[in-house]
Amino acid sequence: MDQAQLNYFLYAHHLASADENSCWTPLTGGVSSEIWRVDLPGRTLCVKRALPRLNVADVWEAPVSRNTYEWQWLSFAAECRPEAVPRPIAHDPKAGLLAMSYLPPEHYPSWKAQLMDGTVLPSVASHVGSALAAFHQISAKRHDLAQIFDSLTNFCALRIDPYFLATGERHPDLAERLQALAARTCGTFLALVHGDVSPKNILVGPCGPVFLDAECAWYGDPAFDLAFCLNHLLLKTLIRRDCAPLLVQSFAYLAEAYFDQVDFEPRVSLETRVAELLPALMLARVDGKSPVEYLSGKTREQDLVRRVARSLLSAPLTKLTSVASAWLTGISVLS
Repeated sequence: MDQAQLNYFLYAHHLASADENSCWTPLTGGVSSEIWRVDLPGRTLCVKRALPRLNVADVWEAPVSRNTYEWQWLSFAAECRPEAVPRPIAHDPKAGLLAMSYLPPEHYPSWKAQLMDGTVLPSVASHVGSALAAFHQISAKRHDLAQIFDSLTNFCALRIDPYFLATGERHPDLAERLQALAARTCGTFLALVHGDVSPKNILVGPCGPVFLDAECAWYGDPAFDLAFCLNHLLLKTLIRRDCAPLLVQSFAYLAEAYFDQVDFEPRVSLETRVAELLPALMLARVDGKSPVEYLSGKTREQDLVRRVARSLLSAPLTKLTSVASAWLTGISVLS
């Protein structure tokens, strides 16, 4: 998409006038969309467009309609917790573009960058758990949201197929188990799911965490969001061995803050699904279509993930504390 088309989006939505100069600067950090910082006289915006084919090694295509679901999720979240999302400004579903407020990194640092740099604050994880719980609690058992976010096809293209099914193809002996987890996830409809709650999509803002990149939004199983985020805290212990105790503490703080605030389902059933999803997501971040970049080329660490995840998939645990303990035991050979 050339800059003339991008500028037309601004004009059509009264975000800029034709006599103003605009400077479009590409932003990095994602594989599924083009994202720009747009500087205009006296103001700055962020504009995003979904790509039909994601920028990964494997062939991974997904409906660009996910841009609309992201807009709808941002609009919902801005109503219930405006401090926890960028402000949605404009959306053009035909062009697949949305505009939102730009959050400067000097005031909104990336949580992932902090964790990778060794700044691991369990209090931040606790705030993330509380905010995620609020989104799920407010949206739980809402028929209106279930209709708006009837986006299972989108979620399958972005999460079920590239994570569960693709991983099953590379581990045929676990394919049946991974397919069963996928089927259960797809058949659970309890709350509005963000679908990409990972540290790279969370900014540490002055008023708490800010959630980005809701392209996978779907009305379904909230266990997926919690498992998806907790998985990253465990995986990062392989890279920041010096921070492993704090990362595991962050894992526990995030989970407890979450469960302290949700009551739409008994904890035992929700926690069981989270605990059983975790090893599937661990394995997917090594052998699925979206492997984590910080384990790329690290054969020993990848093999450890495979060993622990395969064991937990074969003999599932139902408590998150047990999963964390099994993880630490499994990776202790790195110490």
